[in-house]
Amino acid sequence: MNCIHAETLVKGSILLVEDDEIMRVTLHDHLSGYGWKVDEVENGEAALEMIRENSYHLVLSDIRMPGMDGSKLLAEVKEMAPETGVILMTAFGSSDDAVECLKKGADDYLLKPFDMDDLVIRINRILEMQSMKVRYQSLRECCARHQAIIGSSPATQFLLNLIRQVAPTDSTALITGESGTGKELVAAAIHQGSRRAAGPYIRVNCAAIPDGLMESEFFGHEKGAFTGAVGRKMGKFELADNGTILLDEIGDMPFDLQVKLLRVLQEREIERIGGVKTVRVNVRVICSTAKNLLEEVRKGRFREDLFYRLQVIPVEILPLRERKEDIPELCTYFLNNFSKERGMPMRLSDEALAVLTAYHYPGNVRELRNIIERLAVLAPSSIIQSWELPVDLTGHDEVAPVTSMKLSDAMMQTEKTCLLKALRTSGGNKTEASRLLGISRKNLWEKLKAHQITI
Repeated sequence: MNCIHAETLVKGSILLVEDDEIMRVTLHDHLSGYGWKVDEVENGEAALEMIRENSYHLVLSDIRMPGMDGSKLLAEVKEMAPETGVILMTAFGSSDDAVECLKKGADDYLLKPFDMDDLVIRINRILEMQSMKVRYQSLRECCARHQAIIGSSPATQFLLNLIRQVAPTDSTALITGESGTGKELVAAAIHQGSRRAAGPYIRVNCAAIPDGLMESEFFGHEKGAFTGAVGRKMGKFELADNGTILLDEIGDMPFDLQVKLLRVLQEREIERIGGVKTVRVNVRVICSTAKNLLEEVRKGRFREDLFYRLQVIPVEILPLRERKEDIPELCTYFLNNFSKERGMPMRLSDEALAVLTAYHYPGNVRELRNIIERLAVLAPSSIIQSWELPVDLTGHDEVAPVTSMKLSDAMMQTEKTCLLKALRTSGGNKTEASRLLGISRKNLWEKLKAHQITI
């Protein structure tokens, strides 16, 4: 194999199309010697039959052949399996022919006789580009969702320890938690900490795909499998081969598709819609849901056998209101990020942080992030005050209920509400706030001090 080492080459499957038997056998033996899976046929018609039944990374074809020539085969391949690369070979070509083939979608063009090592390098370059494209798409998907999991509460530390234990395995994990708790972040962290981290990370939102398209989205389809199937399409499970797939909102998966998913988990193989051959896949499956799947099982909306097959490793994320110790750290983390975007260092006043910590967050971490982003954009100064917080957090647009019977306490509480409302209306401008309240600036300053309102 001269100076080329098989272990440095990208793995892949090749379909060799050559009518000359000696050339076909020579190429087959040479390419197989590098560890590539090589199927061989002698004409274009036979090649199309093989492509219908199998997936190939690359088609290596002669141009001049009896029946269907290489140029026609190129057009069919690009229609049936657009992700498959094509190299065309000929002994009678010219530079004009090469340019024409490349315009039609060929990845490379070779004139016979050619150097075998040069062919190997060209094939490996195409396979490497395909691999990089899949990896790029996966990394973009993963990085878009990959953020640090912030928090030092016992619940968050338990979660981080569980991720460290679960990640190195290939066990199926079921992540549960309310909407906005960070289920996607946990799934991405499991993938990043696994042996599959260099492989694809594919996310599928089961709630966002129409029922009629979900099977095709999962398992792919063949050309002509249904109206609109103009070519072969690889499904998400094939794209996730040797990597991880996240089935987000698994509780919204149609009941009839759950049977097929169970088969994939058990047999590690799929079948494209309209296909006649099974395709082996090596994929780690992670699922997430905001629903109570056990309750869905009791109501007959989710298969019991699939539920127990998914819940090999249960990972529960507590709502933010049950781990309030994390709120100050999350506020600091989000505010630092948004401060960089605004180009100004920002922080929360102690009173503002106390209000944010006391809030119950029905939207969980996602809601907190949105609140901090709004504050970072609208705050008039680098210190965010409590009166700048949304009204639904503070409740200061209404008089808070008074627990004491003393008139003085009720008056103090009402006075504080008026002060905060005036500051919010004036955007923190003390002169304007004092005008709205009908008092002097000195009187306003004294009242702010008495109520421990910082500005």
